[in-house]
Amino acid sequence: MQKFDEMFSQLPGDGPVQFQGQSLGGMVQAQVQGVREHYRTYAEWLGRQPQEIMRSRRDEAEMIFRKVGITFAVYGAKDEDGSGTERLIPFDLIPRIIPAAEWQLMERGLVQRVNALNRFIHDVYHEQDIVKAGIVPLAQITGNAQFRPEMVGVKVPNNIYSHIAGIDIVRAPNAKGEGEYYVLEDNLRVPSGVSYMLEDRKMMMRLFPELFSAYKVAPVMHYPDLLLETLRASAPSTTDDPTVVVLTPGMYNSAYFEHAFLAQQMGVELVEGQDLFVRDNFVYMRTTRGPRRVDVIYRRVDDDFLDPLAFRPNSTLGCAGLLGVYRAGNVTLCNAIGTGVADDKSIYPYVPKMIEFYLGEKPILSNVPTYSCRNADDLGYVLANLKDLVVKEVHGAGGYGMLVGPAATKDEIEQFRRVLQAKPEGYIAQPTLSLSSCPTYVEKGIAPRHIDLRPFVLSGREVQMVPGGLTRVALKEGSLVVNSSQGGGTKDTWILEL
Repeated sequence: MQKFDEMFSQLPGDGPVQFQGQSLGGMVQAQVQGVREHYRTYAEWLGRQPQEIMRSRRDEAEMIFRKVGITFAVYGAKDEDGSGTERLIPFDLIPRIIPAAEWQLMERGLVQRVNALNRFIHDVYHEQDIVKAGIVPLAQITGNAQFRPEMVGVKVPNNIYSHIAGIDIVRAPNAKGEGEYYVLEDNLRVPSGVSYMLEDRKMMMRLFPELFSAYKVAPVMHYPDLLLETLRASAPSTTDDPTVVVLTPGMYNSAYFEHAFLAQQMGVELVEGQDLFVRDNFVYMRTTRGPRRVDVIYRRVDDDFLDPLAFRPNSTLGCAGLLGVYRAGNVTLCNAIGTGVADDKSIYPYVPKMIEFYLGEKPILSNVPTYSCRNADDLGYVLANLKDLVVKEVHGAGGYGMLVGPAATKDEIEQFRRVLQAKPEGYIAQPTLSLSSCPTYVEKGIAPRHIDLRPFVLSGREVQMVPGGLTRVALKEGSLVVNSSQGGGTKDTWILEL
């Protein structure tokens, strides 16, 4: 008998249920007396589901996702026949369930953290009080690849730089052996994945409507309304009725589905750089009825490609002259240029001190203990303990450019050691966490898989978010990498209402 508690023991608020074998077989049998209250109804329901029903629901979900076109692109990847880079992100039928009290704590921590990060970015490009206080070294800012000197002294509406933030959260045992939420990473530039959160919820409601009658699951489908409200609230003072657009690099971008989806859901135009032009220090988009002024650009294009006159001269993805209009305050970019200075992994260790410095509060959500390899003492410790640590590039993303020590071979460790010694300032290291796992429906039946959570935090006139986020799951057995480009999937996240 494999127990639910072996899979759920590190997941907040989930409890033990026993399975009849590894797969569903005939039925999943719930040991009702062992199930924690908020999971009881789901466990009983799951125990009544024949294996063939669950398989048919999984096949139906895959068919619908393919039909709708919910895919992502993997750059440089080829299918077995040597063509195509489009992949379907696997969707898991078993939701992650989090009780209301735990979400409320997490929500308070997210609001606190994003407020402090926005204060930090403003400070970086203005007074630099945190540098003067000796908390963050100046070299950590000006030497950061994401620091944009062009933004120094530029005023942005409401002093908000990261209007849309995706904060990656994991749960793992703390020093007392108790489960605790940790922030693993701050994504403040162009965070992606919210469309999958919405589509996962839509799919669960389609496949299992009876569950939403039995459970009070907090809604998430109003996210596009909150996003549009946030974008409109960030408009420059030059207009009372702002025109909002979504700027995409185009259909070959890995997140193009999301760009089109959000534009459609908000009822705004999806544009590419060639659709925009600058005239008289304002931005306009070309329409069949003539030019129309644009006030807010939700940009899904990286800084370097936004304006060929200011950044990469060969970029065709942006709009020439955009930076000048932005600096003049005649258009708002969400998120702001230069926001990446705060989500670099070399800045991450300073966030708890930022919260104390700017807000005068203790952090509600903890960082994962982190070693900065630019520091000689930290580097010495990391080199001596590579087999036990996770080492990451400070500018890396998507699970690339990293070493997972416990899963690496001796040769891989030694190769990485040489890389680290050659450029220590380019890396941080963290202990290997015992990440929470969640029962997941795989080919062999139900098995534990590691997960994380990305809530999406919106900063406009106020900081707000929908309850939940995107739960990503590492579908490879034993893997800690949840990124879709490396085989990860997604789950619906249920926040239970009180």
